[in-house]
Amino acid sequence: MKILYLHGFGSCGEGNKSTLLKHYFGEENILSPNLPYAPLDAISYIETLLKGKQIDIVIGSSLGGFYASYFAEKYAMKAILLNPSTQPWETLAPYVGWQKRFCDDENFEFKPSYLEALKTLEVEITQGKYMVLLQSADEVLDYTKAQSLYNKHKVIVEYGGNHRFENIDAYMSMIEKFSKLGTI
Repeated sequence: MKILYLHGFGSCGEGNKSTLLKHYFGEENILSPNLPYAPLDAISYIETLLKGKQIDIVIGSSLGGFYASYFAEKYAMKAILLNPSTQPWETLAPYVGWQKRFCDDENFEFKPSYLEALKTLEVEITQGKYMVLLQSADEVLDYTKAQSLYNKHKVIVEYGGNHRFENIDAYMSMIEKFSKLGTI
């Protein structure tokens, strides 16, 4: 089983979640690239990964969850979303300007045009098959927005937690089952 992991805004492909996924599923089964900052470049890059590899499921966190939904809808695939962003053109507006990546302090510019590009990537949730893991104490995103958007799919709300969903390791067997069977 091949998994594509998509990190969130200002993060990297080599972070806590991707490391835990590699430990559980095997490094050879997890593809976790650093995504371009520009949304349309990120989508184009992810598209080449999906066409060039045999990917069975996409896992996305925060902004990566938004991107995962885009591809789950485009290709009617399975996706696991961790505290996904549902309206990044709104929630990322305060971050326009120069930022530092959390993983390595690399500077990058998040341009106003990126917000407009994100809005063009909004999809209706009709084709994909989702498992959505939310934590109610997410300090960045209102979990009820994702809970409402994906309400016809498997949504699990853990009370407490945070935006980073730091205890993802507790959900690995559930992720594995959904990845293989499309259910838990």
